[in-house]
Amino acid sequence: MSEFTAQHRLIPAALEAVCTACAVARAVQANLEELRQVTKDDRSPVTVADYAVQAIIALSLAEHLAQADLHIVGEEDAAILRTDEQSLIRKAVLQAVQTWKPQTTESEMLDALDSCNHDGSSDGYWALDPIDGTKGFLRGQHYAIALGRIEHGEVVAGVMGCPNLSTDQSHPLHQNDPEGVVYAASKGAGAWEFAHCDQSAAPMRIIASIYDPDSPLRFCESAEKAHSNRGDSGRIIDNIGIEGEPSRLDSQCKYSLVARGQADGYLRLPTSKVYVEKIWDHAAGLCIAQEAGAIVSDVTGKPLDFTHGARLEENSGVICAIDGLHQRIIATIDELAIAQP
Repeated sequence: MSEFTAQHRLIPAALEAVCTACAVARAVQANLEELRQVTKDDRSPVTVADYAVQAIIALSLAEHLAQADLHIVGEEDAAILRTDEQSLIRKAVLQAVQTWKPQTTESEMLDALDSCNHDGSSDGYWALDPIDGTKGFLRGQHYAIALGRIEHGEVVAGVMGCPNLSTDQSHPLHQNDPEGVVYAASKGAGAWEFAHCDQSAAPMRIIASIYDPDSPLRFCESAEKAHSNRGDSGRIIDNIGIEGEPSRLDSQCKYSLVARGQADGYLRLPTSKVYVEKIWDHAAGLCIAQEAGAIVSDVTGKPLDFTHGARLEENSGVICAIDGLHQRIIATIDELAIAQP
């Protein structure tokens, strides 16, 4: 029996939903300019992809799961999409969804979007970020489709699609792989890689690197400067060792690079006193990284607390790093008295 069969009972349905959504999102991204011209809106392609992916995942899960397993805390709702001003966007979203299921009606699509309005108060629910990495998507680069399962305040499973990321770690990150990759993990069962965004592909287990204090440090960095305090990140890294060439890409794909041994860490330091991280931005990635052997916490070393609905109210920033390095990062943050805006 394959080790992967020990995964969480809801993983197969989540894998199918995310893999299906990856194909649709890739098609939308391939038609960026056409959508912009039709809708007269530069951001319309990612809006269409966000709504279409969320609707597809909600509809796909509903085909396979009982009602009790369908609570979703999603990033989008259909209120704006229902307005007359959004008619062109609404039509484009429906067309994208219909590439998967041609019989889907506009009403069914809108209702599926609205079904993702759970407040995170039940014993079990999904946290969904349909398109994580908005600007990466619009640049035609990396983004993620992230679906995490939270039960009794703990992330117990995660599935994440990275439609432009290659399974080949030597493949340059600035060059998209047309096949993409999907990751799945669940508590105690490890983290796994599926080539070509295909749930039927033979899964390969991924494991984070072993910390070597004498080797250059390999960190992931957001392509967007506003996503982390890069000045303080540099101080932390310089205090610990020598920094190697960073991996720059948007979205929770950074978690997967740490999980599969391509990077040593990912620092998301606070940039504002008022900003609070959202659960859908971290649930799936956290599970995948932790099950691969990495450690995820906030900047004080506290585990991320998923017991406060849609936001990580009790945490500040996020640190994901391999064992050994993570402890040094937390100690360095404390020593330098940084990361608290």
